[in-house]
Amino acid sequence: MKTLKITAAALVASAAFTGAAAARDQIKIVGSSTVFPYTQAVSEEYSNKTGGAAPVVESTGTGGGFKVFCGGIGPDHADITGASRAIKDSEKKLCADNGVDDITEALIGYDGLSIAVSRSNDTDWDLTEEQIFRALAAELPDGNGGFVANPNQKWSDIDASLPDAAIVAFGPPPTSGTRDAFVELAMHDGCNALPGMKDLKKADKGMWEEKCSRMRQDGPFIEAGENDNLIVQRLEADPNAIGIFGYSFLYENADKLKGVKINGVAPDFATIADGSYPVSRPLFFYVKNAHREVIPGMKDFIVEYMSEEALGPDGYLAERGLTPLDDTARKQTQDNVLNASKLSM
Repeated sequence: MKTLKITAAALVASAAFTGAAAARDQIKIVGSSTVFPYTQAVSEEYSNKTGGAAPVVESTGTGGGFKVFCGGIGPDHADITGASRAIKDSEKKLCADNGVDDITEALIGYDGLSIAVSRSNDTDWDLTEEQIFRALAAELPDGNGGFVANPNQKWSDIDASLPDAAIVAFGPPPTSGTRDAFVELAMHDGCNALPGMKDLKKADKGMWEEKCSRMRQDGPFIEAGENDNLIVQRLEADPNAIGIFGYSFLYENADKLKGVKINGVAPDFATIADGSYPVSRPLFFYVKNAHREVIPGMKDFIVEYMSEEALGPDGYLAERGLTPLDDTARKQTQDNVLNASKLSM
């Protein structure tokens, strides 16, 4: 009976949607702060080419974007969401429970999770993932099978070769896909480099997940919100601080910031694309297919996003920091999106 009720509700909403669509003439897009500048660039290009109203693009974070996107169908709900990770099963369920059961997934390219410092910082930074974990984890192994609150206050507490400066790191909040990816790609690898942690993962994966995922909350790690531009401003104000965000923000602010090498590899287009830079991730957006034929301009906007001019290796999104897909993967994405291929729910 529950499924029937949901389906009926979706049908009623869909019928009402067509009549109410005229209530707004702008596409509504939410989601990842990392995907935001790429979608904003496509929005501007779409508006310039068509003369239509530019979509409203809101940076809510990946998790927040899925929550809004999956809220329902109809003019009161977002049409597209950007994401710096793939949709989770729990988010698929939220969508399905609210009648949002026809979605297309688009892999648009790759992004590196950069650690950066101000150009006024004289250190040639090169961190291992273990050092990153020792700096930012809430707890560290005590050597006797237990854990202690992270005692490291200076980088030199971790390794004498690192700067004798306080650990100050500005990073994304838990709602951000950037945070999820940083924990998975940097913190987990760094955690596993510590003695005994791989054995703990085999013996008690739940405890391993907790100990390897929790960021410290005693001051050195500072949640800077969903606006990555604020992190850039804070790094300019504090030359000894580091910031964590998508590579596109480092690329766009290369006159102000410099990247921190990880395991000896600097973030750039080549190292992100070939996988040698250890902290890189795919970027996505998700389309609500029930809205394609109803929201004015939505089909043309999607065509613009999927164009070679946007996504290609010489496209304007690459100019803004996106690492493009190879030709085969890009063609697959374009076909899937333009043909409204349905994501398995």
